[in-house]
This record gives sequence, structure tokens and C-alpha cells, in this order.
Amino acid sequence: MKTHIRNNEVPVEEVTPGIRRQILGYDTNLMLVRVEFDKDVIAYKHKHPHQQVSYVESGVFEVEIGDNKEVLRQGDCFVIPSEMMHGAKCLEAGVLIDTFSPAREDFLKG
Repeated sequence: MKTHIRNNEVPVEEVTPGIRRQILGYDTNLMLVRVEFDKDVIAYKHKHPHQQVSYVESGVFEVEIGDNKEVLRQGDCFVIPSEMMHGAKCLEAGVLIDTFSPAREDFLKG
């Protein structure tokens, strides 16, 4: 586990067209990920066993968690309980800062 991470030393990977992910820091219990979205890109509904808290660094996102859908902007955040269906549409190009507990091992495996 690295304790000091420099942004320019961490690779950015394209997850799908229009979505790029940068895993900034993690240990087994916690993970911080910066995710860049192009306008109109959809992160399709999915669920996972991890708890998630996300911060809207920039842009505008329509975020759906369970049956609740809201538009969130810079400075807003959202919380996703474990195993809750969720997804988002990027209305204006932007960046989400995602935290996961425990760490997303599937992200680390590539």
C-alpha cells in the first residue's frame, strides 16, 4: 500500500468509451477513485457489495439510486448502500470522486 500518491504517477484507464478511471489510493478496506465522464455518457444501472460515497467534483449528473432519481451538480454528493441498484447519466462533462468500502478488487484486477 502506498501512503503518498502523486496524480501524475497514476495511470488513467478507459473503462468504456467516454468514461475514464484513475484509482488514486486504496487498502483492503477503502478505495478512492477519480472518474471522468464525457457529456451524455451513461453509467448503466448495476449493483455491488461495496458501500459507496461519491462527490461531484465537476459537471452535472442525473443519478439514480434505487427508485430515486435526482440531478446533482458540482459540490453535491450521493451515498449508495451495499447491493443497491444505481446508475448515472452525465448531462454535462464532469468528474466524480468515488469512495468504496471495502476496496473494489475487481478494479484492481483490470
